[in-house]
Amino acid sequence: MAASTPTIGLGGWLRLALLGLHLAQGTATVALVYPWLPLAWRLALKKRWSRRLLAILGIRLETPQAPLPAASLIVANHVSWLDIYLINAVQPSAFIAKAEVRQWPLIGWLCAHTDTVFLERGSRSHAKVVNGQIAALFQAGQRVALFPEGTTTDGRQLLPFHAALLQPAIDAGRPITPLALTYRTAAGLPQTAPAYAGDTTMWQSLLAILAARGDIRVSLHPAPALATDQGHHRRELAAAARAAIAAGLDLPGERAANDPGQETGLPARPALA
Repeated sequence: MAASTPTIGLGGWLRLALLGLHLAQGTATVALVYPWLPLAWRLALKKRWSRRLLAILGIRLETPQAPLPAASLIVANHVSWLDIYLINAVQPSAFIAKAEVRQWPLIGWLCAHTDTVFLERGSRSHAKVVNGQIAALFQAGQRVALFPEGTTTDGRQLLPFHAALLQPAIDAGRPITPLALTYRTAAGLPQTAPAYAGDTTMWQSLLAILAARGDIRVSLHPAPALATDQGHHRRELAAAARAAIAAGLDLPGERAANDPGQETGLPARPALA
């Protein structure tokens, strides 16, 4: 069944106009300035632009208490196209995304020109190319983020993790930082308006966010980083990361779904600035 299209009032249309101007400004910056700036400036631009995007949409962000580890692989649950900008608003990162994202209207173009690595799933030869790109990002000191579920949910469940996506961090000896993204209303109830799942279109998702009238609160819960230099298999690391995110989402029944009936017990790596 197709999702219904939400309706918005005058305030929503005004915010939509502001969003259009913000996207135009971002497109111009990426096309004319971004590629020639030093890395620190590019990251600062990402952070500022993403925070402005969230403000226009009326989304209140609760940031982590400490910075995420440098040059680490951030793995997070996936609810919305907003997830990318939530992470960038806190800790600007390069992203690993499925190739289909490149086809998203405008956002796909922005992602393609701001250090996003697109993965063609099922292609081993392309996976080698992607791994080389990710290794180069780590070498340059960048954080890299991905959504190991491989698709979105409504935020009230956690799908199995694709362990193969963690291999580049293992090969590079970089820590893996689990990050739980939680969408709530001001009253603390689950907020599904931002969900970009099922048959929901980008337009319907955007209108649902605007129709929420600013009643969207997002919490980011980073868990201690997992060391990748202790000889653990990527399936063990995927299970440990999933359990940590499930705990951050308060989904205790889901914590060991990658490895039913077993606790991971992997050592954590101390967080580094």
